[in-house]
This record gives sequence, structure tokens and C-alpha cells, in this order.
Amino acid sequence: MLLRSVPRLFAGLLVCLAVLLTGCSATDTTATTDPRDTRTDTGTVGMRTVEESRLPAEARQTLALIDTGGPFPYAKDGAVFGNFERELARHRRGYYHEYTVRTPGERDRGARRIVTGQGGEVYYTDDHYKSFRTVLR
Repeated sequence: MLLRSVPRLFAGLLVCLAVLLTGCSATDTTATTDPRDTRTDTGTVGMRTVEESRLPAEARQTLALIDTGGPFPYAKDGAVFGNFERELARHRRGYYHEYTVRTPGERDRGARRIVTGQGGEVYYTDDHYKSFRTVLR
């Protein structure tokens, strides 16, 4: 009698293990800090997106300066972004460039940046490269 129930017990354990691993292995790619944000597959898996019109006014001003080639208010604007955090897709050095987004009330450059890629990608971060959103233009 015990030998007949072993296959069922084993099958039940496998099902429980599969359910447990499925629930624990995936990261939540739908949670956003801004409920207006959406997600799409932009080549960077799980990258949040934000429409340009939903960016802070200062970020939209920085984008306008980028589009016209400057002049930029900060000496480091246009510098190569090293992507050391590896939050963006890997490319050769020099592919990405960063620009400061002014933060009202900050005495220094603050944490907000626009990062552009040579393929036309535009990313926004408001937490100094800890996370990015692809800007939909």
C-alpha cells in the first residue's frame, strides 16, 4: 500500500516545488514608483518607461538643450556616461552621454540626469543612476 502512494507523493512534492520556485524566482517588473508610468520591452529587460510630457519641467528643458546642442549649464554635461551600475544595456565606452537635470533647491548638480545613447535612446534617472526610465518621445 505504501509503495503505491510513493509516486503520488513524489508528484505532489514536485508540483509544490515548481509553484514555490515560480513564485520566488521572478522579480516584479510591473511595479513602478509613478502609477502613470508604463512598461515596454525596450531592449533593456524590465525597463520602466515615461512619456516625455510626464517628465519634470527641468528634464524637458534639458532635453530641449540636448536637441539643439546646448549651451549646457554644467561643465560635465555631455560627458561620457560609463554605465558602471550596468542598469542600461552594455555598449562600448563612449556610447552613452549624460546631462544634468537641474533640481530646484539643490546647491550642487543633484541626482537627476538624462542619459542618451548613440542609437537615439533617451533615459531619465532621478536617483543618481540607481534606476532608469526610458523616455518615450
